[in-house]
Amino acid sequence: MTADFPLASALWTPLAWLPHGWRRQVLLVIGPDGRWRQVEPDVSSPPAEATVLTGAVLPGLVNAHSHAFQRAFAGLAETTTDDQDDFWSWRTRMYALAARLTPEHLRAIAAQLYLELLRGGYTQVCEFHYVHRNEQGDPYDRPLAMMDALVGAAAEVGIGLTLLPTVYERAGFGQPDLLPEQRRFLASPDMIWEMVKTLEQDRRPGINVGLALHSVRAVRPESFRHVYRLAEDFTGPIHIHVAEQVGEVEACLRATGARPVAWLARERWLDPRWQLVHATHTEADEQESVAQSGAGVVVCPTTEANLGDGIPDLAGWVTRGVPLAVGSDSHVTRDWREELRWLVYGTRLVTRRRGVPELLAPAEKLFAGAQTGGGDAAGEPVWGLMPGARADALVLAPSLPGMAGAPARHLLDVVVFSSPGPSWSDVLVAGRWVIRHGRHPRQGRIAARFGDTMQSLWSSAWRVADSAPVDVAPHCAPH
Repeated sequence: MTADFPLASALWTPLAWLPHGWRRQVLLVIGPDGRWRQVEPDVSSPPAEATVLTGAVLPGLVNAHSHAFQRAFAGLAETTTDDQDDFWSWRTRMYALAARLTPEHLRAIAAQLYLELLRGGYTQVCEFHYVHRNEQGDPYDRPLAMMDALVGAAAEVGIGLTLLPTVYERAGFGQPDLLPEQRRFLASPDMIWEMVKTLEQDRRPGINVGLALHSVRAVRPESFRHVYRLAEDFTGPIHIHVAEQVGEVEACLRATGARPVAWLARERWLDPRWQLVHATHTEADEQESVAQSGAGVVVCPTTEANLGDGIPDLAGWVTRGVPLAVGSDSHVTRDWREELRWLVYGTRLVTRRRGVPELLAPAEKLFAGAQTGGGDAAGEPVWGLMPGARADALVLAPSLPGMAGAPARHLLDVVVFSSPGPSWSDVLVAGRWVIRHGRHPRQGRIAARFGDTMQSLWSSAWRVADSAPVDVAPHCAPH
């Protein structure tokens, strides 16, 4: 953080979303550690040192699942020539982008993404990072070169960051190694643990450290045991992709005799540190095992829709009291309102009902769950407008037509369901204004660098775009 992001010491707002809903005339005092020291409603007169806001205030949310480099692929894989196009063919094409990335590319892409995430209401992002090696598949001289790019981008933008270096060992069940196009992803448990220790030693303000295992299919069973031993006293979050695709579930059943979530529960890996990303195809007994373990679930509705993954069992998770954190994953959209909207609308389409008995107030229930679950996923045990939590806040622009006349009790419904929704006039992270009056102090140079990077990555495809239809994501051989 620098002087570009001015400090605030106290805020006063006519309306704020506190842990039990909207409260009026709220004073929020920021401590020297960048956390809320005091949150007090019904303060009729703001003190002299407080910044008086005219718009309602919400806590920022955690984006609990991000692959930053995929922002450079958003919208570029929608034209296909094969009616069998699915997650697996999309993934093969995505590898072509991963093969060309440099740390400089990644920093430019991540900075643009992180600025967009701030504008979308996220103040912390969890980076599930697996592009560890150089283009030839060899370690960088500094093994953390790609993660350094993410840290630099987050500092430039002013967003909080949870780094999740990821174990990735094999192409799938029954395959001993990675495919050639996955060579940049290779990382053993020992390599990842060394990264975690280095990141913790070098920890900078605004950076949390966790770890990830890519998936049950991409990590050997013995490596789960090794990670368990290494991380026995580790208190950070542990993330894993699981049960995203039907094909993955069927392959896991053949290889292990259990569905992916059931396998994790059977082997007793799950505990409150674990975050199950997607968990789209789960059965009631699996959901109950997750609830009993204290593990969390991270859903990414817009990516899951874009890739044709399926729709998670929203009612099942809510019934069992598992809070659902949200993430934007491949970044086809970058706004938490869109994720919550898709989660509800997808459920309504499947059930052909507007009402879900477990969600009588869907915006409030899901926002509260995303707040709690997101904090856990990011390694922040307290999250929201409450003492001890990091001083993050979103300020609604008070003059937005979409807000006009909305009663306070329905304001969050309007924010979530009145598309395209409001924009935030101001965004606060750790007690500093990173967006003020709609502007970020570095937005011009971030956009320019991103444009140059996109031109570098995709210029060969764009040169022929005017003369013939083109798929700008080059194909690799399917597998």
